[in-house]
Amino acid sequence: MVAQTRHGGSPKKKLAFNEKLVTKGLSTDALLKKLKALHTQLAGIDQEHIDLGSLGSIRKELVNTSILLHKDRGVKAYTACCLADILRLYAPDAPYTQAELRDIFQFFFRQLTKGLQGSDASYYDQYFHLLESLSTVKSVVLVCDLPNAEDLIVEVFRDFFNLVKRDLAKKIEIFMTDILVALIDECQSLPTEALETLMSQFIDKNARIEHPAYRLAVDVCNATADKLQRHVCQYFSDIIVSNAREEELEEIRTSHELVKRLHHSCPALLHSVIPQLEEELRAEETELRLIVTQTLGDMFADKGGQTSKNDRSSGIRVKFVEATRGLLTALPELKKEIEVSLDAKLMDPDEKVRAAVCKVYAQLDYETALHYVSDDVLRAIAGRGLDKKQIVRVEALNCLGKLYSLAYPEMQGPTFSWIPNEILQMLTVRTEVRNIIEQVIMDHILPLPSSTPVPSSKSNEIDEVAWTDRLLYTLQYLDEKSVKALLNLSGLKTLRPNIFDHFVEACIKNNGGIIDENEELVVRKLNAVVQHIAATYQDPHKAAEDLNSFAKLNEGRLYKLLKTCMDPQTDLKGLIKATAEFCRRLEQSSASILPTLLVLLRRSSFRIINQSSIPTLIKRIQKTCSTTPHAQTLLTCASKHVPALFKAHIGELAKAIADEKNALLVEVCLQALAGVVKWDGALAPTDKRTNERVARIVLQSNHRHAKFAARILAFSKHRQEACGKAVESIAENIASSDPETSLAHISVLTQFSRFAPESFEDKSDVLMSYLLKSVLMVPTPPNSDDMDLGEEWAEEHELSLELQARILVLKVCRYRGLAHATSEKALETSAPTLKMLATLLEYGGCFNIESPEDPKVMSRMRLQAAISLLHLSTVDTYADAIAPKFLRLALVMQDSCYNVRIGFLTKLLALLQPRKLPPRYNVIPFLTVHDPEQDVKMMASTYVTTALRKLNTQIRVESLEIIFIRLIHLLAHHPDFSTAHDDLLDIVKYMQFYLDLVCTPESVSLLYHLAMKGKTVRDSGSDEYSENFYLLCELAQELIKTRAKAHAWTIQSYPGKVRLPSDILRPLPNADVANKILKTTFLPEETVAWLAELAKPSHARVAPKERKERRTSTTGKRKAPSKTNGSAKRARASKKWNSDQSESEDEPSDSELSDADVPVSSDKLASKVTSEPEPEESEDGSEKLGRGARTRAKTRSKRLAKPPAKRSRTETPTSDD
Repeated sequence: MVAQTRHGGSPKKKLAFNEKLVTKGLSTDALLKKLKALHTQLAGIDQEHIDLGSLGSIRKELVNTSILLHKDRGVKAYTACCLADILRLYAPDAPYTQAELRDIFQFFFRQLTKGLQGSDASYYDQYFHLLESLSTVKSVVLVCDLPNAEDLIVEVFRDFFNLVKRDLAKKIEIFMTDILVALIDECQSLPTEALETLMSQFIDKNARIEHPAYRLAVDVCNATADKLQRHVCQYFSDIIVSNAREEELEEIRTSHELVKRLHHSCPALLHSVIPQLEEELRAEETELRLIVTQTLGDMFADKGGQTSKNDRSSGIRVKFVEATRGLLTALPELKKEIEVSLDAKLMDPDEKVRAAVCKVYAQLDYETALHYVSDDVLRAIAGRGLDKKQIVRVEALNCLGKLYSLAYPEMQGPTFSWIPNEILQMLTVRTEVRNIIEQVIMDHILPLPSSTPVPSSKSNEIDEVAWTDRLLYTLQYLDEKSVKALLNLSGLKTLRPNIFDHFVEACIKNNGGIIDENEELVVRKLNAVVQHIAATYQDPHKAAEDLNSFAKLNEGRLYKLLKTCMDPQTDLKGLIKATAEFCRRLEQSSASILPTLLVLLRRSSFRIINQSSIPTLIKRIQKTCSTTPHAQTLLTCASKHVPALFKAHIGELAKAIADEKNALLVEVCLQALAGVVKWDGALAPTDKRTNERVARIVLQSNHRHAKFAARILAFSKHRQEACGKAVESIAENIASSDPETSLAHISVLTQFSRFAPESFEDKSDVLMSYLLKSVLMVPTPPNSDDMDLGEEWAEEHELSLELQARILVLKVCRYRGLAHATSEKALETSAPTLKMLATLLEYGGCFNIESPEDPKVMSRMRLQAAISLLHLSTVDTYADAIAPKFLRLALVMQDSCYNVRIGFLTKLLALLQPRKLPPRYNVIPFLTVHDPEQDVKMMASTYVTTALRKLNTQIRVESLEIIFIRLIHLLAHHPDFSTAHDDLLDIVKYMQFYLDLVCTPESVSLLYHLAMKGKTVRDSGSDEYSENFYLLCELAQELIKTRAKAHAWTIQSYPGKVRLPSDILRPLPNADVANKILKTTFLPEETVAWLAELAKPSHARVAPKERKERRTSTTGKRKAPSKTNGSAKRARASKKWNSDQSESEDEPSDSELSDADVPVSSDKLASKVTSEPEPEESEDGSEKLGRGARTRAKTRSKRLAKPPAKRSRTETPTSDD
């Protein structure tokens, strides 16, 4: 509105100024002086008291072109002020024509644009007066009545938004706001160009309220919202309509960004736009719905809007999820509704939506996550860590890791502390999550510290104590399985030099492809190492390419940095520095391979525990606190696997063992010192006091202290003398020692028998006599007062001193055997030990079948016996001697006690992975198929799948494919074998488990070939076992053919040459027998029908009839039950033929078992096979294994007292029984 003039009754005053402004010869200075005087008078006159007639002449002269176009800035500045005052005094009417008013306002805005530069600019006060007058009097509204009003308004908007960017005084900004508001309110229709100028201030993504132009636009829009609503809606509609036809969405996207900015600062403008946005949600174009969903979601997150969370397009649902990130802070009162919506999206059928939910939570700050995100939601996100899709797993686990990292500095209680345990638990469920879990643990849960100043230090040092304490804090909330998983990820348990050390050395020798000598060997080794490492990546092919590219770079500095990171002697500061430089250099050289090498760097370096952690861990044990047990766990693990970490801390360890009041500290430090000394004898303590203390501890009653002290003596400088004295003292006193001291002495003897065998052998006759007769052979009958009668297992802390001593004696026997492994009389010396261990397995953990012992003792004894046989099998001589008892050893994998099974499998895999055991031991993991505990089967299958990926072709064939024939043979001798159809279905599961893991398009021909070859030989034991073997060979052939048909594989004739194992199979006597076997079908008819049905497509199969109730004679199956398992007899096939009836005197040699002279397996394997002795027969000819799996411990002893079931044949059984 134009300002209204107030009329009063006071007399009017005339203008005192009566000089001429336009005269000939008037100088600029004189004109300027006159204008100043005129301005002073006009500014001082109130509108109510002026005689407008006295202004007639002066108002005309002010619009003279000679003045409006004058060259002097001062003249124009004062002229503008005078004209503004004239308009003020004449208001609401103007004393000028429309043409003159157009010139006047153009003149005004031209002066403001050119002259209003800042408070220090010339004539600033005059320009300020002009702007103030236009603002307060609002004479600017006269523009709206001019013929060219739209052009002038557009010019005003453009000039003002350019002008305000000069960062002028706040009052000037207010004046401009008032002027623009007055123009918008007065004009009938705001020009499109003016609206675009106004809207353009919101389109800039960098615009903030601190910016004057943005602030001016916000103030204008908020002041004129009612008037601008219609214009903004029309503006938005024009963009949609014009661009929709052209299918150009960039302008539409920009306009929706504008709507979001307007909604943030000027929501009242959008009352007419919101319905239009909702209408767009019904559009056919997916891209348009995507844009509008994102817009509405952001608006909702800002101040409460609506969005389309259930749109049929997954992309739109993703946008909805992404738009809700701000909801949890902007709308805390809607927390439950928001959580419900996002929780539903965690189960969305599209993986991108599920991943987007995890990503939204990952972007929250700590306070928001703490107060507005429930524990249930976080655990639901954790559940997505096991999602089938990699993208979801990555986002979910990164989300948890980031939230834990944010919360750690202020973490109190279990709100976020459960996260590491939840993440590590996933390793036991899905092996493919290992890569991402490694990254999350090392980047978020336990990251390397940054170089921030320590509070007590003036320099930028790494806070090693805080870094170590974070690890200890995390360990407090981990269960036993998670602790083991974390230690595995830490790299502490990796044997050194490991595969990563070999990789660096192979790269150095490769020399970028320029190799001086042994080129073929160097290249082959590099390829083998690369294949082994790449197999552990999510994308092995990409990883292999990147690792080879790294080798081609051949940068010595990168090799040195990688070695530094992998060196146990590198402290934390050096590790951080080397890691940073490695990443920087590699990114500069070849950024594309950096992600792959970062994974390698994480796995090969000590990023979780470092040699810098050792002092802090020792202090946490010195001063007992909540983290003491976890410090002990870490130090113990480091002592066993990476004693090099302690090299720089020998003095601290030697000092700590003097603290006799702290038994735990002494134990941990003795173990660490023992590990260091064993690793490098030159590091053994040399001071007399420490050596005397160690020698004294060896003879004391604490068996843990004595054990590690004995190990130190065994590697000390004067080991022979020190160990000899200790052995002599023990030999004299052990018989009269109390049980606790006796246990300590036996613990010392285990160490000496292992590491100082010469000293032990000096008194071996006396010692072994006592250990065997007075310790090992002393039975432990069941305790009738035991509340856990019937239980088969006791934890470590529950073991009696007598049982611990007996277990240690078994270890003494094992270590003696290993110590004499290289001697000529090794087998002769260790034969009693092998027989004793086999007897323990035969009788279930006791030496006398007539006098069963406490089930808890028996389970421990048979586990230790089985483990000892595994270790002794790493020696070729002993492995051949143990081979006849391989079946009994393998069946430990189906023991009735879970702890025996899992303990045996753990030790077995630890020896199989570095290929210390003969290939036949790879059969044992496949016996876990019936295990009731999922983790046992998972551990076995994980080993097999990992080995298949890592091993090269030749080793894979001999270790995991050729053994298929051994698996068939073992199943033919299995105590649960029966020709009954239902029993064969159980046997099928073993084969299917094997084929699921091993059978591939590449290996199917070999496996089928092996199954066929099985019917061209016979069992080395008896005809009955041969029949079982042939039956299973036929069964294996049918299962392989069915599998090949289901996968559309072609089974071609195997081109290789395979030698069947001569230790379990022997040739047929002649061709007639061979033809008869090949023509005979050994499978029962019911099983043949079942296989035929299995071979049909799934849609064509007839629904199977309900299985018949099994006979009582076959109810007991060796399936490793967790609690009970009844005994059973085996049904045997009827005798069909006898291969010995037509056997000639000249039986074929073992070499005739081969297709050709050259075997597929390596020479080493071939030599092992041909050198294995023929199986020995049992003395009494009766069967030793003809019973089902063990029952519970309570009934098991009774069953063992009964004579073994007789076979339905007269032939002498093999010693496998």
